[in-house]
Amino acid sequence: MKYHLVFMVTLVALGCRQEVVKKQNKSNSSDKIETVVKVDSVQKKELKSFEGLADTTFVRLADFSGDFAYDMRYATENNFLKAKVYDCAECYTRVKTAKALINANKDFLEKGARIKFFDCYRPNSVQYKMWEIVPNPQYVANPVKGSIHNKGGAVDITLVDIDGNELDMGTDFDFFGKKAYHDNLDLSEEILSNRKLLKETMEAHGFWSIRTEWWHYNLSAGSNDKIANFKWECMH
Repeated sequence: MKYHLVFMVTLVALGCRQEVVKKQNKSNSSDKIETVVKVDSVQKKELKSFEGLADTTFVRLADFSGDFAYDMRYATENNFLKAKVYDCAECYTRVKTAKALINANKDFLEKGARIKFFDCYRPNSVQYKMWEIVPNPQYVANPVKGSIHNKGGAVDITLVDIDGNELDMGTDFDFFGKKAYHDNLDLSEEILSNRKLLKETMEAHGFWSIRTEWWHYNLSAGSNDKIANFKWECMH
């Protein structure tokens, strides 16, 4: 009787232990599944390579770098035209412009900033739309002659910090007044420092600025390219 009782207690104990092991295994299994899901959810988008592409090919900048920020104003009504002239917000440039921008952005990133785009390549048909709204060469390039934007060699940009906050440049994009001029030094030290960082870094990577717009930069190597009317497909 005594031995029978000990045998029964031993069986119950073993059964309990097996139950605990099963629960632990089940728990570990669910932990593994959860871990896999988390890893998959943070996988980065695979970027494209410039290999095999001619310097004059038009490319979507976001396909080649994930380090830029965008606020494509002419795809909205938040611009000096008060009209939306792009069908959708995309930033395209020629390959050589894209390469120079990515290299410039690497320098900015080392200083805790990065490029934010307001406008990039602009099809010549869009230039005609803008000219219809504001037919004034002081504000819009005549589409017959065209703009370097129409050649894929010009960008309108500012700088943001790593969290996406814009650095103070003194005015908004497309502010047409002396406060936006590069040679206006009647500004705070912070604003002058931010503009200097933008200008000197862009110039170091082959871009040149125009006196009246702190945001506008042209790639020297793109000045002689042809005016283009390449149009991108909108991804809805």
